[in-house]
Amino acid sequence: MSVLEQRWNELADIKDELAERDWFLGTSGNLSIKVNDEPLTFLVTASGKDKRKRTDEDFLLVDGEGRPLQETNLRASAETLIHCEVYRLTNAGCCLHVHTVDNNVISELYASNGSITLKGQELIKAFGIWEENGEITIPIVENYADISRLAQECGKVIKPETKAVLIRNHGLTVWGKNGFEAKKHLEALEFIFSYHLKIKLASQLSVLQKSSY
Repeated sequence: MSVLEQRWNELADIKDELAERDWFLGTSGNLSIKVNDEPLTFLVTASGKDKRKRTDEDFLLVDGEGRPLQETNLRASAETLIHCEVYRLTNAGCCLHVHTVDNNVISELYASNGSITLKGQELIKAFGIWEENGEITIPIVENYADISRLAQECGKVIKPETKAVLIRNHGLTVWGKNGFEAKKHLEALEFIFSYHLKIKLASQLSVLQKSSY
């Protein structure tokens, strides 16, 4: 089996797992996995496909500029340029982007801060952060309709320690050295976001209850 076939199957398996979580509503989301480093090539999800189904047209091979490398009628995901930035600026081998209610709410709540810092939660260890009260900061960028500008804004906030980027009222992009690590990072952040929102809501309800006495 060629490297291309191996990466295709790996990305398809990840897509199937995330689809089971219902993280691809309305054909949203996009996934990619690196095939070669030099020159950079990667598989990325085709635009407008139902990601809950597995077909031979789920992905296409593109270069470091997001241009298809094979003759095809498929269009690469509209946000392929963001994946290009991630691969350009990091050692990522896989990049995942999903739209969930939790990551959208988090992005809106903390957009004015330009980031959200998460700490004191066990799943932060998924990022190799083992210190007592370890923390991780996720930058938040505005959701520009111009994808080129959106990709550039994402690129501006990606530092060596960055593991993910939130796009305001849009979605979460995460990456890792391979498919397993990228999926681990995505699952961990989605759990932490959900936990954070529930704790925030519980705290507010507690204050309201006390004030009503």
